[in-house]
Amino acid sequence: MYVKYVKRLLDIVVSSLGIVFLFPLLLIVIVILVVNKQNPFFIQPRTGKDDQVFNIIKFKTMNDKKDDNGTLLPDNKRISSVGIFLRSTSIDEIPQLINVIKGDMSLIGPRPLLPEYVPLYNKTQKRRNEVRPGITGWAQVNGRNSITWDQKFKNDIWYVDNISFKTDMKILLLTFKKVLNKEGINSSLFTTMEKFQGNN
Repeated sequence: MYVKYVKRLLDIVVSSLGIVFLFPLLLIVIVILVVNKQNPFFIQPRTGKDDQVFNIIKFKTMNDKKDDNGTLLPDNKRISSVGIFLRSTSIDEIPQLINVIKGDMSLIGPRPLLPEYVPLYNKTQKRRNEVRPGITGWAQVNGRNSITWDQKFKNDIWYVDNISFKTDMKILLLTFKKVLNKEGINSSLFTTMEKFQGNN
C-alpha cells in the first residue's frame, strides 16, 4: 500500500510544496550563476526505475575548463566558490524536486547512477533499479562518497528490501541532520565518487 500509492503521493505533494516555498532561493541561485557567466543547470542522463534513462537536473557547481589536450581539469580545479557553497549546503540538489514531480525520481531511494553502469551490475546489484532512485537514500546517510561501491550497493539493496514509511522518515531525518551539521559534505566538495568499474 505504502510503496504503490502513498509514497508516490507524498513525493508529489512534498516536492510541489518544496518548489513553491524554495522558489525565491532557486531564483537567486540561478541569477548568481548566470551573473558569474555559468550555465545554472547540470543535466545528465541517469538510470531510473526498470533501467529507464532520464535527465537528472541539478545546479551546476563546476565549470567546463579543459587542459591543452581538451581534457577536463580535475574537479578541484573546476569547482567555483559558488559551487562550493551550493555543495556544502546541498542546495545544488534542490532542482531534482522537478525530477520527483515528473516521476523520474522519489524523494528517497538509491541515488541514480550513469546508464553505462547498468551492464556492469551483477544480478543482485541490478535490483537497485527495482524502485525509483532518490534525492537521498540509505547509502547517503551511511557514508555517501566515503564508502566503497560494494558497501553502497549493499545499502541500496537493503533499502529495496525494507521500504516503508518508517524507513523513509528515518532517512529523511538523518539527511536533515547531516545537511545541518555538514556531515560527510566536506569530503565530497572537490571530488566525485570514482567510476564503477564492474565486479572483478
